[in-house]
Amino acid sequence: MSTLTSPETSIAPAQRALETRYGTPWSAPLPAWNETLDSLLAHRSVRNYADKPLPEGTLETLIAAAQSASTSSNLQTWSVVAIEDPERKARLSALASNQSQIREAPLFLVWLADLNRLEAAAERTNASAEGLHYLETLFVGVIDAALAAQNAVVALESLGMSAVYIGAIRNQPEQVAAELGLPPRVLPVFGLCVGYADESQAAQIKPRLPQPVVLHREQYDAASQPAGIAQYDETIGAFQTSQGQSAAGWTSRSLARWRSRESLHGRDRLRDALNALGFELR
Repeated sequence: MSTLTSPETSIAPAQRALETRYGTPWSAPLPAWNETLDSLLAHRSVRNYADKPLPEGTLETLIAAAQSASTSSNLQTWSVVAIEDPERKARLSALASNQSQIREAPLFLVWLADLNRLEAAAERTNASAEGLHYLETLFVGVIDAALAAQNAVVALESLGMSAVYIGAIRNQPEQVAAELGLPPRVLPVFGLCVGYADESQAAQIKPRLPQPVVLHREQYDAASQPAGIAQYDETIGAFQTSQGQSAAGWTSRSLARWRSRESLHGRDRLRDALNALGFELR
C-alpha cells in the first residue's frame, strides 16, 4: 500500500510531476501525495525495449491485477492472449502496420472483448442469450477490456516495466482473429507491448491537454475549449521540438489522423469486420 505524505513534505516532487504532465506551471492546491500518484503521472508510452526477459510470474501477476479492475455486473466480458513466440509476434507486427515494438517486446498481449464465453454458457444450459447480440453488450466488452488492461499497465509500471498500447491491432481484425484462433463473437480490441525500456532511447512524458479543456463542472463548457487548445498547441509544439520532431502542435496532428478514410488504415471497415467475426450488433 502506498504511504500518504503531507503536502508540506511532498510539494516539490508533486508539483514537479504535475508540471511535467502538463508542460506548464501548476498552481492548484496539492493534496496528500503518494507513490501511486507518482507512478500514474510518470506514465509514458515506450516503443523501444531492452533485450531483457521478464521475471518468472510476471504474466500471472499482471493478469491478477487486470482481473481486479471493475467489470460491468461481474460479467467479465474480456479475455487476453499472451504472445511470446517470436514468429507469431512478427506476424502480428505485419498485421499492425509493421510496428517494430511488437517484435522487440518480450511479451505482447492482445486484449479481447469476449462475448463467446457467455454465449457458450447459454448453449450449455439451454438459456436465452439474445442480449449478447446488441451493440450495448459489445460496448461492455470493450470497456471491460480497457479497464483490465489499464490495471495491468499500472501494475507493470509499478514493477519497473514499461508498455505501449497498439491500436493498429484493429487494422486487420479478421486476420488477427485467425492468427490467434479466436472463436466467433470475440474481438481483438488492442494490443499491449510489455517489457523493460531501452534506456538508451528513453521516452519522455508527453504533456496532456490542460484540465479546463477536459474537465467540465456541472455542465459541458464548450466555450473554454478554443483558448485551452491554443495554449496546448504551443505546449505540445515545444515538446515536439525538444524531441527532434516538427512542431505540428496537437490540432493539426490530431486532425490529420481523421482527414480521410485512408488515414484509418483499414479500420474504416470495422463494421464489416465485426459482422465477419459474428457480431450482429442489433
